[in-house]
Amino acid sequence: MPGAMSAAEERAAMVERLAARGITDERVLAAMAEVPRERFVPADVAADAYADMPLPIGSDQTISAPWIVAFSIEVLGIGLAGTALEIGTGSGYAAAVLSRCCRTVVTVERHPGLAERARVVLAELGRDNVEVRTGDGTAGAPDCAPFDGIVVTAMAEDDVPAALLEQLAPDGTLVCPVGHKGSGSLVRHRAGRREDLLDVAFVPLVTGNPD
Repeated sequence: MPGAMSAAEERAAMVERLAARGITDERVLAAMAEVPRERFVPADVAADAYADMPLPIGSDQTISAPWIVAFSIEVLGIGLAGTALEIGTGSGYAAAVLSRCCRTVVTVERHPGLAERARVVLAELGRDNVEVRTGDGTAGAPDCAPFDGIVVTAMAEDDVPAALLEQLAPDGTLVCPVGHKGSGSLVRHRAGRREDLLDVAFVPLVTGNPD
């Protein structure tokens, strides 16, 4: 269609919107400018890949809106030498962004189909510092702990799973939505303090082993 923007142009426009909405971390903005979001969504919604809204990715899951991805990684504040744990791989998009802001990422997805799809796309994009695991995300990845940063992309009921807090480095930061029936607050645990950052809506964090 004449006048249609290319994916690169849409990505650049998205980054401009993120900056206008208060995202200031240059590493996060640069990562968002590099990762081809359209690669992480189904073909039938690819035209909306750079819209600031969640999109369905199958298995009753969604890819979070770009702003919430950028905000969650920014408030995590992880350094380039840091190690990160992500709970809820979903499409793999947030892991791809996070992998450009730290040294290594372990990401855990409950749904085997989503995990495998994310694994393939991340490999195709050369993100060899991301390990995708299939399993119960609330158990974390104790064999790789402690982590400098932990980010959860689904809503915990009532409180952050204790196992995740136990896997956080003493000076690390954990970001997790907490609430009821998919609605609540984005919570940050850092230096022994809990902060409620903003109101959010996420799919529920499911416990137990995958089917």
